[in-house]
Amino acid sequence: MKSPLLSLPGAVPAEGPDEGVAAHYGDLFREQRALADGAGFVDLSHRGVVTVSGEDRLSWLHLLLTQHVSELPPFRATEALILSAHGHIEHAVSLVDDGETVWMHTEPGRQGDLLAYLESMKFFYRVELRDRTEEYAVVHLPAGSIAPAPEGAVVRETAHGRDLFLPRGGLEAFAERGTAGPPLGVLAHEALRVEARRPRLGMETDHRTIPHEVGWIGSAVHLQKGCYRGQETVARVHNLGKPPRRLVFLHLDGSEVRIPVHGDPVRLAADGVEGRQLGFITTSARHHELGPVALALVKRNVPAEAELIAGEDATAAAQEVVVAP
Repeated sequence: MKSPLLSLPGAVPAEGPDEGVAAHYGDLFREQRALADGAGFVDLSHRGVVTVSGEDRLSWLHLLLTQHVSELPPFRATEALILSAHGHIEHAVSLVDDGETVWMHTEPGRQGDLLAYLESMKFFYRVELRDRTEEYAVVHLPAGSIAPAPEGAVVRETAHGRDLFLPRGGLEAFAERGTAGPPLGVLAHEALRVEARRPRLGMETDHRTIPHEVGWIGSAVHLQKGCYRGQETVARVHNLGKPPRRLVFLHLDGSEVRIPVHGDPVRLAADGVEGRQLGFITTSARHHELGPVALALVKRNVPAEAELIAGEDATAAAQEVVVAP
């Protein structure tokens, strides 16, 4: 989905998984500061939107998701995963129930696969599934924003801000009204996500990632709920306390012109660039206060105090623990 807000002055298109919306509008650090201060809004209209309605919607989703949702109160936001039979993460959704319908948004382009899986699990349950991506756009308002939600929008409110499921035809009018402040690019949104150590599907995950490795236990995985696909792996790793890999936060050397990007290798500084790869950069950002930072996924046995390097330029990287070894 290509956003109409790309026609706004200064808009620079994003690349990679965020293609279709603006990376920034001309001043990356100003946009980050505004977002941190609770001003402006982020156009996330490229994300997929799926709804589930029907009287069995919550009890049915409870059987499929890692989160406890059978008694989810209206307008209480949560997030959840769908795992493979081996416990690997296949889908991540941010959801809210409005009392009649569960609204969820997911990574751009992933809504088709998500819907196909959900359709395959309907059986005799009284649920109706719809891909609403062409009808609704996701807009993010940061924590602290006092901007009113437009009429017709469904609001998902969390500690990090509000996600609006906004009728797509009203996206330009929402921006033009200016009640939410200026539009801010996804690079600002990503920089603050990295600062908050929050994982993202497809960035902090690969085909074999399990929830424990990236810190999704608790926020997206409920450990006292009933059975779901992949639960055996979740329970075993939780009881043993030994996920194969762990998420770390990295402070990168700010003297380098280029900072490591998604997929770049992480090694021990003592071994140099010829050393064995111990992990990879998942997301990197130039933060308005912290400087160059990144999230990375490394082997569990990498010492928490070890000095690391990232990328083929051997950028020095000081780690902070996100998931304990």
